[in-house]
Amino acid sequence: MARTNTSKTKTPASALPVPQSDAAASEAVARVGELQRELARREADMNDALAAIKAECEEAAAPLKREVAERTQALKAYCEANRDRLTGSGKVKFYDFPAGKIAWRARPPKVTLRDKVDVILTRIKALGLMQFVRVKHEVDKEAMLAEPDLAATITGVSIGSAGEDFVVEPFEAALAEAAS
Repeated sequence: MARTNTSKTKTPASALPVPQSDAAASEAVARVGELQRELARREADMNDALAAIKAECEEAAAPLKREVAERTQALKAYCEANRDRLTGSGKVKFYDFPAGKIAWRARPPKVTLRDKVDVILTRIKALGLMQFVRVKHEVDKEAMLAEPDLAATITGVSIGSAGEDFVVEPFEAALAEAAS
């Protein structure tokens, strides 16, 4: 029966000589310190260079960001003025232009409490609407969002949307890979 070699290969020993005295060990410690300080200097230089590059790139990007914001506002004004036509009289909340897509995205509804929480809790309890109260006796806004019509009957509670966001999504295409 053939025997296989199961021993692990050793990593080669360092080419540097092992210190043979306290003085040599002290010199090695000093050299490690020098190397660590040099590494710290190089790291600081690298961080300075990165900070300079970042500042330069941010400065160059500022007018581009400004133009994106301005063009988005101009697109929004155009699309708002033509919203009925673009959305088929409100049937959809997006429009596909040849160069990309715009959309109106509704933010999720939110509950706004106009009075103090303890006052609204008293009203909820008086109306027997305990599904709007959590065990720790706070207003359950999630439950109010689930039953907005009933929640709106409570004085001091209103259910409203946080609005909508206007989004511009240009189409992007990747280069085709070369056939091999």
